Amino acid sequence: MCTKAESPEPVAAVRIALHHSPVAGFLAALPLILVPLPLRAEAVSALPPDSPAPPVDLSFPAPPEEAAATAARQLVLDRRRRLLRVLEGDRELRRYPVAVGMPGWETPVGQFSVIEMAANPVWQHPATGQRFPPGPDNPLGSRWIGFHRDCRGRRGFNGKEHLEVKGCVTAGFHGTPNRDSVGRAVSHGCVRLFDEDARELFDLVRLGTPVTVLP
Repeated sequence: MCTKAESPEPVAAVRIALHHSPVAGFLAALPLILVPLPLRAEAVSALPPDSPAPPVDLSFPAPPEEAAATAARQLVLDRRRRLLRVLEGDRELRRYPVAVGMPGWETPVGQFSVIEMAANPVWQHPATGQRFPPGPDNPLGSRWIGFHRDCRGRRGFNGKEHLEVKGCVTAGFHGTPNRDSVGRAVSHGCVRLFDEDARELFDLVRLGTPVTVLP
């Protein structure tokens, strides 16, 4: 199984630059506005998991028709074909090749929903606890979409070593720096996509989007 560290992206404070205008004096009195800014991976990895506040959401709500379309979407993963489909009603919007769980570490089958989403996630090794900051070598790539949480623990052989995972882990869709693995059964339960596909998928779903995993 895969899991990501519970580390929200850091927030930095910036002041909006004022230009010469009749309202410059008024704007100068406004308080600082907090906006999410990208920080170096080294800074992210040095932050304790519970210290930074989550970024302020400055986005505008989607138009009603777009919100309704997003609400009607669902993901259908066919493990055997190693294919992920994005459906909107009866219409197929996208299909992506994926990697799925290896024998003994199969991707869970059943009905689920998106339970967490993260851009530039920090990955924590479920067995050793080692943390990997965002960047090109992060096993989760640049996007993470969790859909199943398991707190029973797992143990098994992954082809190289025996692993024992204690506590809760989450299975999900994510990018990968190992492009050659896509299309194979090689993961510990997660679903790997080409990173560009993971970024596109991230923009097509939301928390609560239904996920169906077929055998």
